[in-house]
Parts: sequence; C-alpha cells; structure tokens
Amino acid sequence: MADVIGLGMTHYPMLAGADTHMANLMKTVLKDPDIPAERKDPANWSPLAQREWGDDEGTTAAAGHRAQLREGLDTVRAALDEFEPDVVLVWGDDQYENFREEVIPSFCVLAYEDTEVEPFAVLNMLKVPNVWGLPDEERFTMQGDPKFAKEIAAAVLNDGIDVAYSYEQREGIHFPHAFANTQIFLDYDNVGKQFPYPIVPLAVNCYGEHVIARRGGIARFADIQAGEDLDPPGPSPMRCFEFGRAVGRAARDSGKRVALVASASWSHAFLNDKDWHLRPDTEADRALYDAMVAGDYAAWAAQTTRDIIDAGQHEMLNWFCLLGAMSELGLSLEWSDFVETEILNSNKTFAIFR
Repeated sequence: MADVIGLGMTHYPMLAGADTHMANLMKTVLKDPDIPAERKDPANWSPLAQREWGDDEGTTAAAGHRAQLREGLDTVRAALDEFEPDVVLVWGDDQYENFREEVIPSFCVLAYEDTEVEPFAVLNMLKVPNVWGLPDEERFTMQGDPKFAKEIAAAVLNDGIDVAYSYEQREGIHFPHAFANTQIFLDYDNVGKQFPYPIVPLAVNCYGEHVIARRGGIARFADIQAGEDLDPPGPSPMRCFEFGRAVGRAARDSGKRVALVASASWSHAFLNDKDWHLRPDTEADRALYDAMVAGDYAAWAAQTTRDIIDAGQHEMLNWFCLLGAMSELGLSLEWSDFVETEILNSNKTFAIFR
C-alpha cells in the first residue's frame, strides 16, 4: 500500500509574466470589434472589474493577484515537501501543443525520460517579459519516471479505462505549458534549478470541441458567429472522474508515495462565450467550489460536457480527475482557497487533500 496526497493549483501563464502584462488577455478581447461597445465599456462592468481595471488597466490588481496566487502555491509546495513524494502525477491540459491534427487522445500518460523544457515559450510567443528577468531562451529539466508512468498506464488500462501513452515529445513545439508551469510555479523562487521530484504528466483533452477549431486559444466573435467547424467532444466530466478513480487505485497499489496534482485554473473568460469573453463564469465556479468543500462529489459527477463548455470551464476536467481519485481513496479536503477575479482571465483554486 502506498501513501497518496491530493493537490490542486493553477498553471496560469501570465503569472510568469510581469504585472504590466497580466491583463493582456483582457486587452486583446477588448480589441474584438464584434463585441458590443457597451459590453467593453468599463463603466458598465461589475464593481470588482472596475476596481481591478482601475486607472492602470489592471497593473495594480495584478500585483495583488500575484500575491494571492503565491500564497496558495507556497501552501501547496509546503504540503508537497512535508509529504516527500517519490513521484508527482500531474493532470494537465494539452492546449494544441503536443497533440494536434494527427491525433487527439482523450487521456495520455507521458512516459518521458528527463526532458528539457522551455519555461517561457508561451510568454515569448506573446512577447511578454518573464517576471524573473531570466533570458527568454532559459531551459530547465523536468525529471521523468518512465517506468512508473508505464506502470500507471498499464494499471489504468487493465482497470478498464482506455488511456494512450507517449514515449517522445512532439518536435518543433514547446513542452505543454500546463506541466512546465506546474513545475516552475511550485518552485517559484528557484526557477531554473533542479526540482526535487520526478513528474509524470497525465494529459487530458480538456479543450474538446475547441482544441483544433480554436487551436487552444482565443476565438474572434466574427469567426464564432460565422459558424465554427467544431471538433468532437473531449472526455465527459464523468469519464474524467472515472479516470481519476482508476489512477487513484493505481497510485494506492503502487508501493510508492504519490502526489496527485490537478493543474488548472477554473473557468476562463476567453472560453466563456455567453459573457463575450470578458469575465470568467464565477457563479458556476462557486457552485462547484462549494460542492468540493462540502465533499459533495455527486454534484461534480452530475456535470455534463455541455455544462462545462458553456461555463468556459474546459480546463476544470483536470480537477474532475483529481476529485475522482480523492473520492476513490477517501481523502478529505484539508485546506482550500478560491481566488476570484473579473479581469485576469480565470478564477484560481488551491486545495490539499489528505
């Protein structure tokens, strides 16, 4: 029997950038000519959005948001160090990175050797300076555990859950940022140095019908209104829950000390079409957060793919995997925090289960 801890965190890319750029996604959305002008006018925004936007387009709010996120990340890292895992399994989304037109697996275990990772690749594409002032071409090594990754894949397959596996990273593209940012955010004060724990990424097709159609990014409303050529859906929330339960059983029976991590912010403004990409769906997020705090896994399991997409909660499928594992293993929520924002793209949640 192994020991398992469950952790939840964010991999919000703009946290790696300077405060002056943290609201860049909002600034991009405001340039969309097909969003009604009255919707884009800050005078018509919520009081929270107006306070965050302020007179410097979110720069001051970004500093406060960063402080909240740092506190959550530091708490999660302290729990990880106290637990002293043999290996860290991370559920994260592949945002048109490793997996593209050739194949889109619902779930994929990345059974990689130690891998060189470009931590600032996304920022470089966006022309955003990193907050650490490190060279744009900075690299770090993500320790892998391919033997254990293969054991997890085999156990899950033998448990009746179909999962793909990969032994080599796609060439010509950066390592999926959900996993790269998980490592640098957990090691925020030591970026570029050796993270002490091997990581096994568990890629989830969170973007589903939008993964190729929108290339994992922002869509202009002109394109949406013209009619998108949508992709087939990703795995349902219930299937993610079941995948998490199978991974939880495999971790429990592995003989290792295993940290299970969900890495994702919650609803994303740029995926929340009904609110014109201007805000996350905080109401939907709060409902699931309250259910998580109450241990009401049935409320999570009742969510449909349509519910998730309509709320812009695509990346939360990673958290459905985590909660499936926590339900299976009977781990209880020890601590959590919900960080709300209107202009910084996504609400963020942190959690520790023991």
